[in-house]
Amino acid sequence: MSDLVCIAYNDRETADKVLNELRVLQVEHLIDLEDACVVVRDDNGKVHLKQAVNLVATGAASGSLWGGLFGLLIGMMFLNPLLGWLGGAAMGAGWGALSGKLADYGINDDFIKSLGSHIQPGSSALFVLVRKVTADKVVPEIRKFGGTVLKTSFSEEQDERLRAALAEGAQATATK
Repeated sequence: MSDLVCIAYNDRETADKVLNELRVLQVEHLIDLEDACVVVRDDNGKVHLKQAVNLVATGAASGSLWGGLFGLLIGMMFLNPLLGWLGGAAMGAGWGALSGKLADYGINDDFIKSLGSHIQPGSSALFVLVRKVTADKVVPEIRKFGGTVLKTSFSEEQDERLRAALAEGAQATATK
């Protein structure tokens, strides 16, 4: 079962920095991220989502590859493999992009937008869906960025430890 963590930051860049740090930790097998999204609220109050995985582009690329392969095979049957490949790739890319647009897994976009609308203008938030984490190694790495926990699906004890660690990091950053 995955756990949801949402942390707000006072500027637009910190959520991206923390996500990059989490990706490094994922390479080191200290955390397993299922999904992640950075939310930035501009000065006008508009909420912008930056998904970690672009499903439309991924779907289009995969659809183009498979469509091109099947188009090539059908084109060979009708003695025009180039036309078959081009047609299949174009149709596959279209269907792949459409399926990527319709497939929404991980953190619900509506939930992200509604919670993101509660952060201050000119700030950001990081939403992560975590499958597995080595907390004693990961928390010290993200502590230095500070932040405010908006929501988690952790137990009360785990939630309180995370909040305390981030508050400690925010105080250390403020005194520098």
